[in-house]
This record gives sequence, C-alpha cells and structure tokens, in this order.
Amino acid sequence: MSDLRPWLALKSVPGVGNLLFRRLVERFQEPEAVFQADRTELLAVQGITPRLLGAIRSPINWSEVDREEEAIEKKGYTVVTQRDPRFPKLLLEIPDPPPLLYVYGSLPMEGLNIAVVGSRNATSYGITTTHQLCRELARQNVNIVSGMARGIDTAAHAGTLSAGGKTIAVLGSGLDRIYPKENMRLFHQIAENGAVVSEFSLRTGPDAHHFPARNRIISGISQGTVVVEATGKSGSLITARLAAEQNREVFAVPGNIHSFKSVGTHKLIKQGAKLVTNTNDILEEFGSYANQQTGLRQQALQKVGPLTDEEAMIMDTLEANPVHIDDLARKLKMGSGLLSGLLLQLELKGLVTQSAGKQFSLTPKTVG
Repeated sequence: MSDLRPWLALKSVPGVGNLLFRRLVERFQEPEAVFQADRTELLAVQGITPRLLGAIRSPINWSEVDREEEAIEKKGYTVVTQRDPRFPKLLLEIPDPPPLLYVYGSLPMEGLNIAVVGSRNATSYGITTTHQLCRELARQNVNIVSGMARGIDTAAHAGTLSAGGKTIAVLGSGLDRIYPKENMRLFHQIAENGAVVSEFSLRTGPDAHHFPARNRIISGISQGTVVVEATGKSGSLITARLAAEQNREVFAVPGNIHSFKSVGTHKLIKQGAKLVTNTNDILEEFGSYANQQTGLRQQALQKVGPLTDEEAMIMDTLEANPVHIDDLARKLKMGSGLLSGLLLQLELKGLVTQSAGKQFSLTPKTVG
C-alpha cells in the first residue's frame, strides 16, 4: 500500500470533513490506523456518531482509490498531505486545513504570499490596476495567490507571470475540471511558474458551494489578502472575512465612488482594511519580510564590489517600478549619454533590469 492510498481513502469516506479528518489523524497518527481502530476507540473521537462509525468501518472502494492515484501519476500531478514538508505551513494554522492538496507544478517554499482577488466581471480599471500591482509585487519576490477565475483573478496571475514571478492558483474544482475553460493555457503557464492546487479530487466539478471553501485556502495560504473591485455581495468579501478570521492582513484598492463594483472594497476600507495605492502600502505591513529583502540587497551589492558615486546615486534613485531613462536623467540631473553607460554597467553587474521602451528598474534581489 502506498503512503498516499490511506489519505485518499479516508478523505473519500462520506461525512468525514476537514475538522474530523484532522481529529482522527491527531488521535491515531496515520489515516491507515483509523481503519484499523476498534469501535470504542473511534467513538471516543469528538464528532464521531454511530452513522460516521459505520461509514468508516464500511468496505473501502480501493479500486476507485487506485484509479485516482494512477491518474495523479499519469497527469504529472503530485499530492501533498499535512505530513508532507511541502504542505504550506501557513495553511496548517487555519481551523480546518484540507487533509491534502492536489498540486500541478511546484509550491513556492519561500517568500511572502499575497492573495489578490476581486470581481469576475471587472472593469478595465480593475484589470489594469491588478495587473500592474501584481507585476510590481512579483518584481519584489512576492508570490501572488488567486483563484484563476475570470476578471481580477486572471489579471493577478497574468501580471505576476509577466514579471517572471511565482503564482499560486487555488481551484474550486478538481485539476481535471478547469474552470473557466478559457483559462486552460493559463493553467499550464501557472504550473511552470508556481502551482495550481485543489483540495478536491481530480474530476470534481466547479460546484457553487466549492468556491467559499476554496476561498479559505486562498486566504489561509497567504500572509495578506488584497481585494480589487467587489460588489456588496461579492465572494471576494468572503475571502477578506476569512483572512481577518485567520489573523491575516486585509487590504483593499479604492475604486470609482460611483461604481457599484467598488461598494465592497470601500466597505472593507471603512471597516479597517488598509487602503492600497502602491506596493509599499502592502509591504510595509510585513517588517520582517522587508528586513529580509534589505539583507538580500546588501548581499547582492557585496558580491559585485564597491560602486562608484554615480552608480550608487542611480541605485538610490531606482525602485522596483520601472522608470523611463529620460525621467531618471531629470531626477539625477545627469546627461543621457553618461547615464546610459552607467545603467549598462549596472545591468552587467546584475543590479538593474531594462524593460521595453528604455524603462529601468532594480532587479528583485536588489530591492530593499
């Protein structure tokens, strides 16, 4: 018997939800031992009723379990259980973590996770703002978490990928039932630069009641949640509420005061969510992370040796957000010819990145 089979089997028992699964594993150490326990031992576990006792002691459809495991291997997916070191540690802190996660790709093991969620029917303002915000966060080595839904979620993943960043998509369906279908290409792109995860078995459909459950994982896997565009009854407000209940930071991007799609975000701000206008509004809430980034910058600078006065001045002026060379020249009061040469030297040292249109920014490792 593989190590995974008992986890899949216990998860398939009707009536054994996340809380009860956790209690059973804490009591018996391993899922396999649950099936071997006697009646008295099982009834001693809080939440076990005679009906649930019967379900646990009923014969397991091992052929179905084996088909699921074979499909996982065939598709190139992995499954991480709560005992696996790859299981997100933050997620273990919530009251009802999933017993296991189906994973396509590789979960980022380091860095700050920020969830960015919002309306499926987003405005152009919401899409553009989300894309830019996530691109800039990714350039500062922040992992972006979202739900791969239409609108804001898709923009969050796309913005992260445009900067070569890591992103995690949490689905409200199984990995073999991608929703929405038009995001199939995005599904594969995310897996190449992070992970797509689900707590649901592979062929589970995108049923409506799965999405609130999915939202607790989005917030639970993240240190903070940012809401961009949400109506008064948006599911994103559920994610924000769950984040607050999980003692995580909640942020909101302000929108048009005349738009009903901003009602939810403005309500969050009134309730105490931090208003976001740029990445610093988010990152300053995570001092230890900022200190870590400063340390990485110092290490990067030490590797390349001392900088000239002009190079140091450029480094002090540049930020993670790209700036056009002409704007940089005006700020520094420096000739464009001299500045171009110095920027080239900093690029060769790996400290500065040039993007399209002669835009320059600090590389992620040098962002302090």
